[in-house]
Amino acid sequence: MNDSNNQTRREFLRDTSRAATALVAASSFAPAILTAKAPTETIGVGCIGLGTRGGDLINAVVAVPGVKVVAVCDAYGPHRQKGVERSRNPDVKTYVDYRELLADKNVDAVVIASPDHWHCQMVLDAVKAGKDIYCEKGFARTLPEAKRMRDALKKSRVVFQLGHHARQSTAALQARELIAQGILGPITMVRTGRFMSSDPAHPMWRWYGYYMRWERPEPALVERELDWKMWLGSAPKIPFNERHFWHWRCYWPYGTGQAGDLLSHEMDFVQYLLGHGIPDTCNCSGLNSLLKDDREVPDTWIAAYEFEKLGRTVTFTGSMNTNVGQPVEICGKDASLRFDGIAHDVNSFSIQKEGYNARKDLPEGYDRGKTPPQPNHMVDFFNCVRSRGTPKCPADEAFIETATYLMSVEAHKRKRQVRWDAAKEEII
Repeated sequence: MNDSNNQTRREFLRDTSRAATALVAASSFAPAILTAKAPTETIGVGCIGLGTRGGDLINAVVAVPGVKVVAVCDAYGPHRQKGVERSRNPDVKTYVDYRELLADKNVDAVVIASPDHWHCQMVLDAVKAGKDIYCEKGFARTLPEAKRMRDALKKSRVVFQLGHHARQSTAALQARELIAQGILGPITMVRTGRFMSSDPAHPMWRWYGYYMRWERPEPALVERELDWKMWLGSAPKIPFNERHFWHWRCYWPYGTGQAGDLLSHEMDFVQYLLGHGIPDTCNCSGLNSLLKDDREVPDTWIAAYEFEKLGRTVTFTGSMNTNVGQPVEICGKDASLRFDGIAHDVNSFSIQKEGYNARKDLPEGYDRGKTPPQPNHMVDFFNCVRSRGTPKCPADEAFIETATYLMSVEAHKRKRQVRWDAAKEEII
């Protein structure tokens, strides 16, 4: 992850405090129901998973007015202690087993930031417990998991938000509204990507506990402080392996590599802008070009999606061996819209019209101040917990995200183009 990405996460936490003043500025809420939290009633939150991303998310939670972290849960002792220290609550309860946290009557909502292989069971159990849910992406490791999660959420009254905070961008909302007006003409191509690199002694995704942190804790001490059986959950039962624990994104049993971690960010952002749903086809090339350690997932990931009826191609190009960069670009027949960065770095955009386009009223780019500031993604979630409204990335959008990135995984593994069967909801 490059410096700009680290800065983005710091900005996300900083902006949480600023956006907390915009609690009433959420885009649109469904009518409140009788179970809605009163504006003066504190929402009790349990944080499940306090590692790299979970440690950031608890900072975002405690910055929201009217919200209190009452419980933290992690299978690893130092991560639980991190949760205690960041909870700003001297009476916070600690748990090793998340099911005990879900049984805590003081917990109204949970923030799930566990490794991806735990998402399905934790979400299903949280639904049964009647807890509102903020879950970090990627939503699920497999399509059957995603279907079970979506169906359970939609049958419940639980408020659900998937953690794609690029949807909080005010510039993105303004771009979305302009695109909906048709100012770009038919959109034929969208380009996205994620590029990162580090020195050869510190391969990407091999950090310890936080982005770009390379100091290796003593393995024997880690094993003593970790409930390994709990951490593994439904994953294959293997002896303690510190590389799998710290670097789980490098291995298929726990996640989906660049697909669910990086491509998902970009493709969800494109879905937020265009709303075109699940692609018809996908081709994907995945290769370990340089990072030839024991990782199973590729360091280079290139996916091309087609929306046949729309005449649209969307590409994602990812590499862990270069910082060349690829901002999000929406290319239309009459004009193109180019953002100033990757999805969750977006702060502005420019518009370039085609030479034959004689329109004089076409905006040149982002009009700062024209679009009202938006609450950040965590604030949006808690707004909806109170109103019982629908957050910006609910279950249906989570399913679209998952089907999209899993198409790239299947295309890579099958070494051929795959298609989406909308009737059966299957990748074929």
